[in-house]
Amino acid sequence: MVRLLAALALPIVVPAIITMVLWALPGHPAEIICPPGICDGTQALAERWNLHLGPWHFFTTWISNAVTGDFGNSWRVQQGFPVADLIWESLPATSMLVGLALVPLVVGAVLAAAGWIPKLLDPLWQAIGLVPAVILALFLAAQVEITYGALSFGGWPGQLRLLLGALVLGVADNALSGALVGTRSVFEAELRQRYVQIAVLRGESTLSNALPNVLPALIGQFRARTLHLMSGAVVVEVVMGVPGLGELLFDGTLMQDFGVVLAATWAFSLMSAVLLGSQALAEIAVALWVRSSPSGVAEGAAA
Repeated sequence: MVRLLAALALPIVVPAIITMVLWALPGHPAEIICPPGICDGTQALAERWNLHLGPWHFFTTWISNAVTGDFGNSWRVQQGFPVADLIWESLPATSMLVGLALVPLVVGAVLAAAGWIPKLLDPLWQAIGLVPAVILALFLAAQVEITYGALSFGGWPGQLRLLLGALVLGVADNALSGALVGTRSVFEAELRQRYVQIAVLRGESTLSNALPNVLPALIGQFRARTLHLMSGAVVVEVVMGVPGLGELLFDGTLMQDFGVVLAATWAFSLMSAVLLGSQALAEIAVALWVRSSPSGVAEGAAA
């Protein structure tokens, strides 16, 4: 229930915090975005951007429009262009980047749980994971630009940037080593429990007995790793030149386009809320599965 409530609150709390930060900065938000010494008609721009009636009016109007998919127009990144179109254009690249980066993590976790990846290799994965994502991304981006040119963002070079970016997310910052070691440690701790040892004496498999009890921990680890990849995607997209939500968020922040910043962070908060809600529903399903117990166990215990 706590996770479900947090998932519902997250898409509201995140834009509220950004709105508070915008109004907490010195000066009026319209003057920060367009200083009077540089721009003319700051008051008109404030009314155009809905900044003239204070933070509460701005937030409530923005969130009510965002629910319908209307984020307004870009203030600076692509002035006058609908922000919703920018979000939809950027979403596929980020989804593919994070999805491809999850592949080695999921496969590695399954192989580690099955015992097919030797524990002796853990120091190797941990050494690889010590490389910061930004350093590895800079190195690979330099190789792409040396080979294909500084403006190689389309065609095969663009796809290569995406694949290399997924590789960076998947192995750097202890992403892969965390998946391997974390999954293995959860299973090892559970397999030492007395009920598993008794199940082995009864001729039952250890996996069928331990899996229901370790699933909540594995689901939580999966959500945490996905969030880790999503946060790292911002840096990787900027360095590798991948046109995703992370790069859009960076451009909006750099150019003080708070309409784009709000929409991009709201998209990230929605994805985080979906992950959190999915974890809650999965944990409920596992609890019901454990509660129902395998057929014959309850009758045997009663006898």
